[in-house]
Amino acid sequence: MDFGLVLQTDPPASRVVDLMKRAESNGFRYGWTFDSAVLWQEPFVIYSQILAHTTTLKVGPMVTNPGTRTWEVTASTFATLNDMFGNRTVCGIGRGDSAMRVAGRRPNTLARISEAMKVIRALGRGEEADLGGGTAVRFPWIRPGAEVPVWMAAYGPKALKMTGEEADGFILQLADLYLTEYMVKAVKDAAVAAGRDPGDVTICVAAPAYVTADESPEALAHAREQCRWFGGMVGNHVADLVEKYGAHSAAVPDELTDYIKAREGYDYAHHGRSGNPDTRFVPDEIVDRFCLIGPAEKHIEKLNALRALGVDQFALYDMHDAQESVIDAYGTRIIPAVNA
Repeated sequence: MDFGLVLQTDPPASRVVDLMKRAESNGFRYGWTFDSAVLWQEPFVIYSQILAHTTTLKVGPMVTNPGTRTWEVTASTFATLNDMFGNRTVCGIGRGDSAMRVAGRRPNTLARISEAMKVIRALGRGEEADLGGGTAVRFPWIRPGAEVPVWMAAYGPKALKMTGEEADGFILQLADLYLTEYMVKAVKDAAVAAGRDPGDVTICVAAPAYVTADESPEALAHAREQCRWFGGMVGNHVADLVEKYGAHSAAVPDELTDYIKAREGYDYAHHGRSGNPDTRFVPDEIVDRFCLIGPAEKHIEKLNALRALGVDQFALYDMHDAQESVIDAYGTRIIPAVNA
């Protein structure tokens, strides 16, 4: 199993670079960041520094979207980084929850994501792509062998189907075992139906992880409070699904939708941060299901279960009060045990 580290690009950018260096030295192979231009600093500028200060770490957004940047600009940015540092980028893409809404726009449609994925992938390889309206372009400076894999974030049935049909990877932002099994199956079934090898779709589960010294009530309570924000972030996407499909629909499992009944609103000023006051509705059960908390042994147990469900990478959200210690715990105890 591969491991990734996920960070927000809060200033100073040098700290983001330092944490990514620490992650690589601890056996992490991917470095991901949020991409929301109003809320955080520009990630692609910081990727250049991360790549310059690491050796093999692959970087990318979790996730960008096709609305805040034109597709040829996105493709050129990835391709330039690859030309400078080798093929060490991955384009994670989605509807653009925070990036679009903070700017007063609605998240992107699946049709727009589909078009963008095709263009970004083709241009990143040096192939010709139609930008719309019959305008076809190609980057003349792309070297042979260049590539930009495009991984899609998804929850709903149509998005899962499109991921299996078109994406190089699937990003699932929760670590619940039942929902992971359900959604990975949906993606792989869609890949098979489209005539693809399901093994060609990399499966990445992303969730917060907090390693405690023991399983005392006090330790677990603190870990839950540090990770409760995640249920609120996922709840934004779930609320969209409920609006589209209804609270109890065969299209979306109740195990995903039930917990947002008490959700009252969301202020993106606290997005992705521990102590988010808009996530009080998230119960302990959801934190335990969606995240990895507890002693190292509990992390190893859940990671092995995720791998058995077909997960190729666990990307660790590291937005809490124990960033360095969790990276080190994974490097010294958890990653070696999982990949023994």
